[in-house]
Amino acid sequence: MLAEVVGPSAEAAVVALRLKDATSWWDVVNESVAWQDRIFHVLAALYGIVAAIALVQLVRIQLRVPEYGWTTQKVFHFLNFLVNGVRYVVFALRRSVQKLNPEIVQHILLDMPSLAFFHDVALLVLFWAEIYYQARAVSTDGLRPSFYTINGVVYAIQITLWLILWWKPIPVLVILSKMFFAGVSLFAALGFLLYGGRLFLMLQRFPVESKGRRKKLQEVGYVTTICFSCFLIRCIMMCFNAFEAAADLDVLDHPILNFIYYLLVEILPSSLVLFILRKLPPKRGITQYHPIR
Repeated sequence: MLAEVVGPSAEAAVVALRLKDATSWWDVVNESVAWQDRIFHVLAALYGIVAAIALVQLVRIQLRVPEYGWTTQKVFHFLNFLVNGVRYVVFALRRSVQKLNPEIVQHILLDMPSLAFFHDVALLVLFWAEIYYQARAVSTDGLRPSFYTINGVVYAIQITLWLILWWKPIPVLVILSKMFFAGVSLFAALGFLLYGGRLFLMLQRFPVESKGRRKKLQEVGYVTTICFSCFLIRCIMMCFNAFEAAADLDVLDHPILNFIYYLLVEILPSSLVLFILRKLPPKRGITQYHPIR
């Protein structure tokens, strides 16, 4: 009878002890300077690898079609290289970045690549929207001006928030800046869902006899799913980041959270999209290649 009474209590104590050990492990890693540096250096290495792959692909495309200027594909890979290259430098020097003054410089170095990443993947939405409307014989003249206007407004609002924070650091503005990023991420996720989904459904209606068409269907489906998920996760995380100190990504003592966040919202999506879109463009004379105007 005593064993029956003590048994459940002992099991509960073991569970509680394991939870405490898990929490202690998390805290030990977060508070360890050595582990902080290791994790940030791993992030830097991963970003460096992705940046190198994007640069190699950009060079390959240029060698394949040197007669074209800055095409959508070239700009996409260049921005990918730029975003991941800056992240590589920032995380390689993360401890030094945290010491920069004024503090607004830290925000710019950590947040500007996120804006560039938004612009980078938004190019895919623009490209798909053009294909979708052209296939339906609808004019696409207003797409590019709208694309540049939206990006210009996003950059203008964020730069304005940075300037105000530089002039007078107000905690409310820091929260507003993070929520703005959350809103931009949600907007990007919905853009992928709208135009990626439309293009996917349109391709499904076409005959799928050819191998190339099946590949294009898979390509659109995979990229839409990856990018929608990535921006939705970023949106949710930025909301937590804005209001919960334990979810702050701009500090040194949350290296595990930083690793999980940047791995899910930038490194993995960039790597997977680069792999899926690794095919080189057709040589001169093939009309499917769309240069940026």
